[in-house]
Amino acid sequence: MPFSFNGILSALALLLLWRADEFAEACSCAPVHPQQAFCNADVVIRAKVVGEREVDSGNDIYGNPIKRIQYDVKQIKMFKGPDQDIEAVFTAPVSAVCGVTLDTTGKKEYLISGKAEVGGRMHVTLCDYIMLWDSLSATQKKSLSQRYQMGCDCKIVRCPSLPCEISAPEECLWTDLMIEKQVHGRQANHYACVKRADGSCSWYRGVAPPKKEFLDAEDP
Repeated sequence: MPFSFNGILSALALLLLWRADEFAEACSCAPVHPQQAFCNADVVIRAKVVGEREVDSGNDIYGNPIKRIQYDVKQIKMFKGPDQDIEAVFTAPVSAVCGVTLDTTGKKEYLISGKAEVGGRMHVTLCDYIMLWDSLSATQKKSLSQRYQMGCDCKIVRCPSLPCEISAPEECLWTDLMIEKQVHGRQANHYACVKRADGSCSWYRGVAPPKKEFLDAEDP
């Protein structure tokens, strides 16, 4: 059965639209509390981005070159990671495959978390926790130095619907998305899930490190 030229064009247009939707939906990330992002990351740094270029990173299984964006960074402080400073941050070239866009003027400071690579390098995606430093709360900034690490043995559980409850003593219930309808709510901005002396975990709020009385307490 012969096909008309217009029919072929219509079919191609539908195919392209379908592929565009597929790529647009290719990067999907579940929301996480900042403490979870810290604990899951190999590297967490405070840095400025001072340069950008596209680089080749080998070939795919078909022999096509793999492109990545290399951001040159000036590390200000490392909160978690290797013994050497991070000098380059790599990411995918487009957001459809989870590539991250950063300001390269060197005027903005970022908190950057991601996976470690050899030679003072790291790789980041849209699913990693990357925030402007000035947008972080005082509690979040302090927690990066010690408190988040204290809670890495705890498990932060997202509340999917009300009512919700923890199923184990080492869990902290994260309700920002359900109650406040946002990821960056009160618990994300002002609380850390801290392990106590009895092995249970509980939300702790405050800029100062938890006192012994809190860690020894039997009830949250």
